[in-house]
Amino acid sequence: MRAVIRVLVSFLGLAGLAVTTAWAQHPQTREGFWIGFGFGYGTAGLTCDACGSTTREGPQTREGFWIGFGFGYGTAGLTCDACGSTTREGSASGYVKLGGTLNKSVLLGGEVDAWTKGESGVTVTLGNVSAAAYLYPAPQTGFFFKGGVGYANLRVSNSGTATANGFGFVVGAGYDIRVGRNISLTPVANFYWGGDGDLKESGTTIDTGYKHNVFDFGLGITFH
Repeated sequence: MRAVIRVLVSFLGLAGLAVTTAWAQHPQTREGFWIGFGFGYGTAGLTCDACGSTTREGPQTREGFWIGFGFGYGTAGLTCDACGSTTREGSASGYVKLGGTLNKSVLLGGEVDAWTKGESGVTVTLGNVSAAAYLYPAPQTGFFFKGGVGYANLRVSNSGTATANGFGFVVGAGYDIRVGRNISLTPVANFYWGGDGDLKESGTTIDTGYKHNVFDFGLGITFH
């Protein structure tokens, strides 16, 4: 507010000086047809008590606890011993992550990634739960790589539910766009893989050797 007032006062002062000078040099006669136009170019630097000398994106500070979540779209592929490779399918995806700050370049935490699609009464859900690390190679920016390992799951639901569980990993990259002191919009790209193993329903093996892979893009919000 102080910056705005200063600009307005300066502008009015300059305008008043220009009008006074013109008035002294030329009488103000107005006759017949008239037309006028104008253009200009200017630069200004504003200061205010809260924002410092210039307006810029919030600083990339990282400390303490953080949490984030987001949604997106991904394509998924499945393989198994009996079915071979299936056609990739596209559908909604999402993630939740939280953890703590090791230093300004490294965050440690846990992340859940999931993809799901329902069709003809059958819903397939693929997911990974990972212990993950987030590396910011240039700490002054919001760009990061991530990687993690953990648990993978395949779930098929219709009249009953069949599941397969195994080892999985996730890798990806993203960028924290600061929109507030402790809030970022975070676009991300992820790849997660799972060696789910045998698909079972009520202890009965339906198929063996399932593996899944998902590649997705998403947009999330992160609270630092």
